Amino acid sequence: MATAKLHPVKLAVRIRPIGDRVVVHPVEKEQTTASGIVIPDTASGEKPQEGVVLALGKGGVGKDCANPASFLKVGDRVLFGKYAGDDVKLKDTSGKDIEVKVLHLDSVLGVIES
Repeated sequence: MATAKLHPVKLAVRIRPIGDRVVVHPVEKEQTTASGIVIPDTASGEKPQEGVVLALGKGGVGKDCANPASFLKVGDRVLFGKYAGDDVKLKDTSGKDIEVKVLHLDSVLGVIES
């Protein structure tokens, strides 16, 4: 069974994406074997395709000038393409390196509702 670990991330800097871009923190899924052994997603070499929205642009630049806030809000769990967006390394408030993705709104495939 695969479960996503959602850890709230606090970045050391404020980021304001331009146009229809969305900043997402990818979350790693871990799998548990029948005997209870936890295998992290990083062991399989697969890129995460699920993440938590950290920041939204205001629209106005890009193909259709859509405003991401019309569809998403900070904290939403979203699905995105495996190789979508650009990877950027930032620091969290404790100084640890965090990798985030900067995606165009049209790279977001859907919102996970629970």
